[in-house]
Amino acid sequence: MVTINGEKYAFAGKSLLEGLSALDYDEDRLKTIVIEYNEIILRKEDYEGISLKDGDVMEIVCFMGGGC
Repeated sequence: MVTINGEKYAFAGKSLLEGLSALDYDEDRLKTIVIEYNEIILRKEDYEGISLKDGDVMEIVCFMGGGC
């Protein structure tokens, strides 16, 4: 199981991009997020090379526009 934002998912064996796709992160939405993967902030160009494993932990942070 892979933990993403505190929730467990059966994504072990999938690529990071496959897991994100299953969570409805399309190409446009990927531009507005940052991923912490096992306590390391990933660069977007590294997403393709990540294979998810049991015990992995990810936090996905979304940027939002707006103001006061």
